[in-house]
Amino acid sequence: MYDDGFEEFDLATNGTTIHGRRGGQGEPVLLLHGIPETHLMWRHVAPALAERFTVVATDLRGYGASGKPPTCPDHTPYSMREIARDQVEVMAKLGYGRFSVVGHDRGARCAYRMALDHPRTVTRLAVLDVIPTADTYRNVDREFTRAFWIWSFLSAPEPVPERLIAQAPDVIVNHMLDAWSDRPEAFPADVRAAYVDAFRHPDTVHAVCEEYRASITLDVAHDEADRGRRRISCPVLALWSGTGFLAGRYEPLKVWRQWADEVHGGPMPAGHFLAEEAPAETARRLLDFLSITPTKA
Repeated sequence: MYDDGFEEFDLATNGTTIHGRRGGQGEPVLLLHGIPETHLMWRHVAPALAERFTVVATDLRGYGASGKPPTCPDHTPYSMREIARDQVEVMAKLGYGRFSVVGHDRGARCAYRMALDHPRTVTRLAVLDVIPTADTYRNVDREFTRAFWIWSFLSAPEPVPERLIAQAPDVIVNHMLDAWSDRPEAFPADVRAAYVDAFRHPDTVHAVCEEYRASITLDVAHDEADRGRRRISCPVLALWSGTGFLAGRYEPLKVWRQWADEVHGGPMPAGHFLAEEAPAETARRLLDFLSITPTKA
């Protein structure tokens, strides 16, 4: 569903295999998706970016056509630290030692962890509709629990969420797309079918649940260990839904400025799925930001 000019690839990392597409010419930019999506979510934005940049869009470990490696009791294989390491390895194999990263939702959590763990690798960071995981959990109440119920559900002990999702993957995927968006029509039938199909595979669902189990434990611990000790050294663009939970609950720019020295951004006229609900505006904001001179090592 991408325009011509994007080649598919499957590359091995130390822990799994990563599926993706690459197209365009210029400085490299890595695009990382959220839930319940795959790299397909960038189908409108990637071609626009590829007019000026080399664009790589991948499926995160556990999602889509990427590998689903075995897990362990503490969920380490599905921490954002490990998921980010996959992406760094893939980009290195493609010949890119330094690159920009754009992430939405879960992909944004991978992206900022990558910027913290691999500061000499990430030249620019764009995070779409998130604040850091530990900051998200710091203010939990009834409103939060209602809005972020998926976090509790997917992180519940195995095999409860896995078995429930197996009974009706279309219900949970379509609920996410419809409830979190302002424009459900942004997801045509073929795109919905692709997202639902991924959730029909038990190994995918288990991997996604493991990622949420790692999020509430390891990812929070990693954030708290870095708080006040490590900062994101590259320019940061934070975009978020002007009608969503973040806009009414947090001050995203203020939060990100606690983690990085140079932060740009603001709200967008869309629901949670910025790149699919407002692709032209998302592409425009990203193109402007990605033209910033990269931070030198």
